[in-house]
Amino acid sequence: MMTNLKIAYKEKHRAQVQKDLGLTNVMEIPKLEKIVLNMGLGEAIQDSKLIEAGVEQLRTITGQMPIITRAKKAISNFKLREGLPIGVKVTLRGDRMYEFFERLVGFALPRVRDFKGLSPKAFDGRGNYSIGIKEQLIFPEIDFDKVDKIKGMNITICTSARTDEEAKCLLTHLGLPLRK
Repeated sequence: MMTNLKIAYKEKHRAQVQKDLGLTNVMEIPKLEKIVLNMGLGEAIQDSKLIEAGVEQLRTITGQMPIITRAKKAISNFKLREGLPIGVKVTLRGDRMYEFFERLVGFALPRVRDFKGLSPKAFDGRGNYSIGIKEQLIFPEIDFDKVDKIKGMNITICTSARTDEEAKCLLTHLGLPLRK
């Protein structure tokens, strides 16, 4: 089952991106490779229920079971021991990735209070874009009454673009609202 955004990319956006970037080879055209959602839950050291809530919320948002990330090193100042669960993450690819991107751009980002567009400076120099979200409640799938603690998350959109300009061209064609 192909999503609307994937069909639109193949039929319309890919040719437009190729024309805008002046690419001759179709294999050079940038495309989405994966989207990684990461929710850091440092407070889970004291309350282990936060990890379970984070797993459930990310699963609800993405439709895919997240993995629990664990501490690599012990840091005594933070009362952190090696191997303690401190976050959850999901990597989306294929149809789920396109469907999530469509929901992020169409439903979630417009629900952010005082939203004026995303920063054009959040590219990493290699064609990937990162978004920091302060609360998970912007996703319509999350039930407000079941949330005990508001948590933020990082969303990293990985593309096959080699430069930030190529990635910016691709993401604006796909509908990501970047500020001017």
